[in-house]
Parts: sequence; C-alpha cells; structure tokens
Amino acid sequence: MSTISPTDMAARLGQGLLSFPVTHFDQDGAFLEGPYREHCAWMLEHELSGLFAAGGTGEFFSLTPSEVTTVVSAAVKEGSGKLPVLSGCGYGTAIATGIARDVEKAGADGILLLPPYLVGSKQEGLAAHIEAVCKSTGLGVIVYNRDNAIVSDETLARLCERNPNLVGYKDGVGDIELMTRIFARMGDRLTYIGGLPTAETFATPYLTMGVTTYSSAIFNFLPEWALDFYKSVRAGNHADVLERLRTFVLPYIALRNRGQGYAVSIVKAGMKAIGRDAGPVRTPLTDLSNGELAELKALIGQADPKALAKAA
Repeated sequence: MSTISPTDMAARLGQGLLSFPVTHFDQDGAFLEGPYREHCAWMLEHELSGLFAAGGTGEFFSLTPSEVTTVVSAAVKEGSGKLPVLSGCGYGTAIATGIARDVEKAGADGILLLPPYLVGSKQEGLAAHIEAVCKSTGLGVIVYNRDNAIVSDETLARLCERNPNLVGYKDGVGDIELMTRIFARMGDRLTYIGGLPTAETFATPYLTMGVTTYSSAIFNFLPEWALDFYKSVRAGNHADVLERLRTFVLPYIALRNRGQGYAVSIVKAGMKAIGRDAGPVRTPLTDLSNGELAELKALIGQADPKALAKAA
C-alpha cells in the first residue's frame, strides 16, 4: 500500500521531469520482468519526480488488466520509496475501477486515468466514469484529457469538489483556451502535466500556463539529454531549448510522423539504438523499418554521441 498521500504525491510530480518507461516484451509478446526492472533501475539513476508504469508509452492499450498489475508491481519493486510510482488505468468503468483497486494493492502511489475504450460520451457520462475510478481507490488520480475523453473546466471543477483524491490534470489536447480556462479556474488545486506526443515541443509555452512538468518518452533512451532540456525550459534558456528542438526534437517528430502508431514504436527503436533493446511493440502497432531505425540512430548520435558510445 502507498505511504504517500494523494496531495503530496501530486506536489512531488510537479517538481521535476516524469518518466514513462516502455514495457519489455519478447518476440512472442510476453512481458519480460527482469529487463523491465533493469530499465526502471537505470532510469532511477537519474533525477526524476515520478515513474508512470504501464502508461501510453508502456503500451497500456495492449496489456490485459492482470498484466497491468504485473508491470506496475515490477516498477514498484524498483521505485518504491525513491519516487512516486503511478499506474496507467483505463477501458470501461468496470475494468478501470478493477485496475485501480488491483494496482493499489500492488503498491502503486497513483493512477493515470486514460480515456475509456472507443466510445465517446457526454460530460455527464465522462464525469461519472472518472468519479467511479476516484471512489474505487484511495490513491491520487490524474485525469488524462485527450481523444474521446475531453473534460471541460466546469466538469473538472465539479469532480474536484467531490473527489479530494483527484489531484492532477494531464493535457493531451493542445487546446490553449481550454488549458487556460482550467488553470484559471483550478489554480493550485491540481498538478498540471504536459501530455501531448513529444511533450518537449510544447514545454516552454505550457510552462507559462502553470504546466510545470511533462511526460518525456525520450527519457527512455536519452535520459541526460531529456533532463538537460527540461532544466533549460525551467530556467528560461530559450536559446538552448530552440537549438535542441531544431537539431533533435523536430527531426525526431518528422520521423515519428511517417507511420501510424510510431509515437510508441520510435521510443522502442531508440532503446534498440542505444543497446538497451526492449523488444518489439505489440500489434496492432508496428516497429520502425531498418532504414528508419538507422535514421533515428544517426539523430541520437548527433544529440548525444555518448549514448551510442555506451552501446558499442
């Protein structure tokens, strides 16, 4: 069981960079706990504020509920006591509440609530779903606004009034007006997390709106580079941020955009490029081609030659 309160957990998350580890699979798609724990341990050698196991980058959408608990349990064994460990959570309400209860028993410190599976809904239905998850657990809950689960500022405010363990808001929409309305209404009641794909691109403008942290998928294979970028954002070093965007992030995004689902696949390719292979992505995702992997490896070499030297 978690020993940190939801509010303390959320406050800690807002103080630094967040890590979303990939999930390691063998060639048949089975979870590899040993390599996964080794990867989490390697990540924890660096300065982090939170570890999100079985999140979007961790292919939550391809895991069964029992596998989610297994992955989270493995992360807790490596990270518990060092920093908050949060679990991905989602699908329909019955499955989501079950996952929330199971990962709480497994020792998670919080929940990242991803959109429900497939269906759209009115604000009333979405609010009922979020509230059911909040009521099912004593853990802090972070709602992930994206895709078919876009909560308005009014809905979010009402949910916060009724659910003290709703402590965070992660934005994956990129609607500046909505983000401004939410922050103006909620202020420091919530911790705000940037969650758009390749969040580094949006880190500087979002910081001015109260979004003090973000989920860095790049951290999986370039942790030192990702931390330096985050520190430049927080320090207002716009010249360094722009240079890093121009020389690595934007070319990385261009490569990512070549294939549907590559937001996850390119991260696992980055792992392979630095000699820390996490195995293939699960279908329906597909891995980068050999040519695309070579391009990514060249980009990584330009951004941080030491990363490739360690892999050699």
